[in-house]
Amino acid sequence: MSNNSWLGGPAGEAEEPVLEYSDAPRLPQDVRSVMLSGIFVLLVFYTLYATGEITIPLVFAILFKLLLQPGVRLLERLRFPVPVAALAMIALLFGLLAGAGYLLSGPAASWAQKAPESLPRLEDRLSVLKQPIEELQQAAQRVEQLTQGAPSSTPTVALRGPGLTDYLFAGTRSVLRGLGITVLMLFFLLTYGEVFMRRLVEILPSFHDKKRAVALSHEVEHNISLYLVTVTMMNASVGIATALVMWAIGLPDPPLWGALAFVLNYVLILGPLTGVVLFFIVGLLSFDTLWQAFIPPAAYLLIHVIEGEWITPNLLARRFTLNPVLVIGSLIFWDWMWGIPGALLAVPMLAVFKIVCDRVRPLAAVGHFIGG
Repeated sequence: MSNNSWLGGPAGEAEEPVLEYSDAPRLPQDVRSVMLSGIFVLLVFYTLYATGEITIPLVFAILFKLLLQPGVRLLERLRFPVPVAALAMIALLFGLLAGAGYLLSGPAASWAQKAPESLPRLEDRLSVLKQPIEELQQAAQRVEQLTQGAPSSTPTVALRGPGLTDYLFAGTRSVLRGLGITVLMLFFLLTYGEVFMRRLVEILPSFHDKKRAVALSHEVEHNISLYLVTVTMMNASVGIATALVMWAIGLPDPPLWGALAFVLNYVLILGPLTGVVLFFIVGLLSFDTLWQAFIPPAAYLLIHVIEGEWITPNLLARRFTLNPVLVIGSLIFWDWMWGIPGALLAVPMLAVFKIVCDRVRPLAAVGHFIGG
């Protein structure tokens, strides 16, 4: 029996498969090595926090590289030069993103303009909750009055920070700088990634190490690319299904809600929960009766349940499943580290890390722990 086999009972008996004890991944026993590894991990996280402005575009470039690598290799087999194939895939990716952004900018701006006018309507629909909220506000005001001391004669000094225009300009400049770094690094990773790996293999001491490194790198890259492509295709399917269902329900601007569902599906657990709340608010603003407002979130939730519980697990198989507790922890941690980009990158980075750990023997215990 091979080391990766499962043990069962006698023929004809249906027993729960039991993993051999010798095959179970184990943690390192040396306390000193564990402590040094912990210190190294803390230093890595501190470095990532301090260099987030440059690290986030690099991480996006690496993930996009793994996503586009199969397309580049397909164009290579069609006799395209590698730089041309890389430019073609980058142009295709960012062309699709720019086109989608242009088409959705109009509906998004329309909803943003209607937001102030929609607040009274939303408040009227949620009037059931109005009285408890007012009571809480009054109680908070009483507590604040009780805790205030005698009025002070010290003059109040008001500090004015940068205006909204300054924030918008700084944010736009930061986004453009990050986008430029991502595109530049993505091109060189797609074009010269093989050369980089070849040079790395050449400096290894023995032929056995070289062969093992090549096999490991190809296997890890293949599995990560397969995961990213499959997840992107499933999220696109969720977006298309959501747009079609919202169009059938009669919700305005169904492409906008399809794009929203596509993006939110990258953020496991918290993304769909956020989508349910947003679709409920949109339903309240779009329909006249309360029961109709529950149709959009219910339809979106049904699509997510079908995709998340049946389709995606069958496509990705058990080896790509993740521990839900670690998913939530990863989302919270990377959102604190890097904000919204960190929340979008949290689950793909966790999945990539699991795939790498599963293929590197000293890290097999960590990969086993991350698995769902």
